[in-house]
This record gives sequence, C-alpha cells and structure tokens, in this order.
Amino acid sequence: MAEIRADEDSLVQGERRLSWSQVERRARNLSAWMIERGASHQGKVAVYTYNHPAYMESIYAAFKASLVPVNVNYRYQAGELRYLLDNSDAEIVVVHEEFVPLLEEVLPELPRVVGVLVVEETGECDIASIANAAPYESTAATDRPAVAVEQSPDDLMFLYTGGTTGMPKGVMWRQGDIFTRFGGGGAGPTPETEDAYREYVRKPPIRYRSLISPPLMHGTGWFQAMIAWFSGGAVVMLESAKKFDPAELWRTVEAEKINSITIVGDPFAKPMAKELEASGDAYDISSVVMIASSGVMWSEETKQRLLAHHSGMVLADAFGSSEAIGLGMSFTTAAGSVQTGKFQLSDKTRLFSADLELIESKPGARGLVGVGGIQPIGYYKDEEKTAKTFVECEAGRFSVPGDWAEVNEDGLTLTLLGRGSVCINTGGEKVYPEEVEEVVKRFAGVKDAVVVGVPDDRWGEAIAAVISSHAGDLDGVAIIEHVKRSLASYKAPKHVVQVPEVYRSPAGKADFKRTRQTAMEQLGITG
Repeated sequence: MAEIRADEDSLVQGERRLSWSQVERRARNLSAWMIERGASHQGKVAVYTYNHPAYMESIYAAFKASLVPVNVNYRYQAGELRYLLDNSDAEIVVVHEEFVPLLEEVLPELPRVVGVLVVEETGECDIASIANAAPYESTAATDRPAVAVEQSPDDLMFLYTGGTTGMPKGVMWRQGDIFTRFGGGGAGPTPETEDAYREYVRKPPIRYRSLISPPLMHGTGWFQAMIAWFSGGAVVMLESAKKFDPAELWRTVEAEKINSITIVGDPFAKPMAKELEASGDAYDISSVVMIASSGVMWSEETKQRLLAHHSGMVLADAFGSSEAIGLGMSFTTAAGSVQTGKFQLSDKTRLFSADLELIESKPGARGLVGVGGIQPIGYYKDEEKTAKTFVECEAGRFSVPGDWAEVNEDGLTLTLLGRGSVCINTGGEKVYPEEVEEVVKRFAGVKDAVVVGVPDDRWGEAIAAVISSHAGDLDGVAIIEHVKRSLASYKAPKHVVQVPEVYRSPAGKADFKRTRQTAMEQLGITG
C-alpha cells in the first residue's frame, strides 16, 4: 500500500497527518520494538487508547510482527480491565497516558505483559515509573530493521465484545478472512491475486476518505477503518475523541472532503441533524456519499432530517455483530427507503430454531438469524460458547449470535424482533443487567434490584434500575454514582425507580416484562 499510495494521506486527526509511507515506517519500528521486548509468536497486543493514529498504527504493527491485536474498552474499571488483559493473555499494551494509573493498578497481576507503549499528549506521564515501558512516539520514530517473522492468513485478531454474558469475550478472526471480507473496500469482491490487488489499489471504485466517529475500540469503527485502508484511502478521526461533537464532525467533513461517515445510530445521527438545522446549511457536505451505521438502528425520521440537507447521500444500516458480519443491510436514499428494522436477506442468511435447527425462510417464519460464509472461528478460550454460537449443519457453518427475526411477506426481507436474552443495547454498548444489578445491590439500603432497558430517543435504550429498599426512599443519584465507581460509566443506570417490592416469580426469577412496564410508567415513557 505504501509503495503505491506513498505520500497520500493514511491517518488524519486534526493537525496530525500521516502519509502511507510514514505509517509503513512507523509500524515497522513499532513491530520491531514489540519483538525486542519479547512478544511471542501470535502474542497479544492490547490497544488501550482513545481514537488516535496510534490505534491504527498499533494494529498494523501487530500484523507485521505476526502478533494478535486486541481491542480494550477504555471505559472499563479496574476489575473489567484486569479480566480482559488476563483473559486475552496480553503481552504488549499500547496505552493512552490518561489510562496509565488504572493500568498500573492491575499490572502486578499480569505477569505476561512484557512491554508497555505510552501514548503521550500532555507529557506529564512518568513513564520511567512503569515497568518495561517506553514512549510511543519516540519508539515509532526510531528506525529499526524490519522483523523477520513468518506471517500467515491464519494469524489472528481479537475483537472483544461485552456480548450477553457480563464478562467480555474475545471473538477470534483470521486476518486472512478479514482481508477477504473487506479487501474490496466494501464495494465489491476482494481481488484474488497480488497483481489484481495492486491494480485495485491504484484504481479502486471508491477511495475512501472515511471519518470514523465512534470509538475504534468497537467493531463498527475498527472494521470501517479497515475497509478504508484496504482501498488505499484515509482514516480520519475527530480531535475531540472523548466526547462526540457534531459541529466538529461537519467542520471535518468540509475540510477533509469526507466521502464516508461511520456512526452508531441515533446517538450520533440526531445531534448531527440538529447541528445542520441550527447552522442554516453553513457546512459544505456535498462530498459525502454514504453514512453507515452499525451496532444500533437509527430512526427513519432522523434519516429524513439528514437527507433534507444532502439528497445525494446513501444512508446504510448494517445488521450484524462482532461475531456475525453480513446478517443484513438496509439502505435509505432520497428516492426511497426501507423501513427501520427491516433488512434484506442475503444469500447466506438463514433462520434457526431455539435449539439451533434450520427453519425454512418463508414469509411469516420466525427464528434466530444465522449468517454463513466467512465468519469468526470462535471465542477465545470458550469452547462451550463457541459451540452455541457457531453452528455446523447440512447447509454449512453459520454464526447465530442470538437475534430473533421474522421473514416478511415478500420473502426477501426480515423484521427484527430483538434478542431472546435481556441484554440491553444502549448507544451501541451491550450491557448485561445482572452485572449492574449486583453492584446496585451493594448500595447501602438496597433490598433488591432488577435492571431493564427502557426506550430512549437518543440512546435507543436507557438503563433503568428498579429497586426496593429496606426502609425509606434512597438517593437515586448516589446509586448511579456508586455504580460508576465499579463499572464503566455506560453501564450505570440513567434512571432509578423505587418500588415496594421488586417483581419476581415464586422461583425468584425476575419478571422483566412487568418491571420494564412499571419503570416506563413511573418515568412517563411510552412506546
């Protein structure tokens, strides 16, 4: 890529601008440092930073050294961070300076870690106090010979996801499969030979200048960034990596002539539409060809608000997950749209019963959605979960992540029915209620608690903790802050509702339907 694209943009974030040649050199230096530090063949490289050029460079360096990149959710607290780094067998950690104190807290319990690269921005981090650490920038800038390792399409990359089980799980992808899925830039099949791929990079159907709005630590951002890179394009990131700023997004679109924007549903799209409306069309967004959303659906109303400002865009909903790509797609243009929640069946999409038997995909059929073709090879160190998600049958191998759907009358599209579990999807983040409940119950005075998702205009679902107390009313704000001290802030309730007794069956199982309805009634939410 660097040979062909050379001085063209590869990574852009505000004043930071790196060409393909620069990224190639810096990734070579980083990969050599990782091997020098003692990273083993297919050792794990945990990337623990906000959106930053270091994120993509670290992934590239890991690939070069036949190492396994691992995403780290930077919202995690100590217990969650310790679990992920231990479960993934991390050997190298690339960490933003802001997260160094938390990393230092757990490092004594992580003997496999042989090297830490600190991404500095303020220069106030005392790197010398961290065992086996080095500054990221000077390491990337110091020339080292290329590492002599044998690379293979079977080399892995891990995409950790919260899933529906409380603790994150590492979805294992072959690097060769990721290239096959995305090497055509999302606009067509991946070229099959090196010569054909070189020609594709020289003249791709779309050379993406792709603005990645959500965190690269999630599959939505990471995979869309890889699509841009595989086309020889540029990955562009917002400078305000800690908080989404729609005004900055549109300024960046105009300045960088962005043609592809990646978002996560209405939590991004609604502020974007509001900013365009408030600006009086002050931004030039004519370069935008597509806005793609994954992780959470976005409303038809919001799509129409955006199209009112640029009718030439295509708005895409991708139906999938970390462990299942290509379940379905929905496209909206000014000329027409597919209703939110309805997705086109692909030629590899099938429905399965609750016991994972194939169901005929005929109008009216309901089942678990499975997708075939190239998919992950399983979950890291979890054979039981792998067997329950990746199904072998007479039609082939399918990933069945747990989403229920119904085949529409046309026999070609699906209507989503939701997850069979009670997993809450809030702004694209998956939250397992029992994990939050256990923390809420530790608050002084709480007798019992059930956590549910309630409709929310911006986040899709908001977390509501329905509690009973031993005596008197409890401080809901204090409960929310209590949860934030133990778990990532996105897992904390947005609402706390108090009831005389939490609704449970005689067997002690939570009555989620009644609990959710009660929460909505007390909060004045309809839907």
